[in-house]
Amino acid sequence: MRRAATRRRLFDAAVTLIAEQGFSATTVDEIAERAGVAKGTVYYNFTGKNVLYEELLRDGIDLLAASLRQAAETTAARGGTRVDALDAMIRAGLDFIAGSPALTQLYVAELWRTNRTWRATLRSVRGRALAVVESVLREAVDGGELTPELDIPLTASALLGMVLVAALDWLSFQPHRSVEDVHAALSRLLQGRVGAAAPVREAGPPGR
Repeated sequence: MRRAATRRRLFDAAVTLIAEQGFSATTVDEIAERAGVAKGTVYYNFTGKNVLYEELLRDGIDLLAASLRQAAETTAARGGTRVDALDAMIRAGLDFIAGSPALTQLYVAELWRTNRTWRATLRSVRGRALAVVESVLREAVDGGELTPELDIPLTASALLGMVLVAALDWLSFQPHRSVEDVHAALSRLLQGRVGAAAPVREAGPPGR
């Protein structure tokens, strides 16, 4: 229990510092000082800064995946549709990101870097988060809620990416907006673009 609490403090310190000044500029000494522990404590829990950061990403995205899964399961238990579950997952993702903006910022930044030692870990944990979304999409297709022509892997990536980018934009540039407001906007996108096509309006008589 104590070690888990110490690792959490180190994660919190590292993610804040790296978001503030970058990975290369952040030292183990700074992480230890911010966490309020001795430098040796960092090395006791992790063999170095790279391993700490790799475990930080793994821990954070696993927590996000668990949050998404819980939202889907809760919606299903209440008798909601799979599209309802996707909508609940959007809200869960927004809530998670609002509580961990620095982690989300780092995760999005790392997606564009291909030369990191933790690239394989990042791909693995990303896959676990996407698998949660893909499973709900697949069930929606199997149940006739969504078209069988849906590209499930790409749609899952698009939905997760939409939440990540929209949330970061919200927190960075539109912090005056409530999470309910942001969720409502993304929900309309989900319902209109994924859940069902908008009805086609018949053209009126010429000249009208």
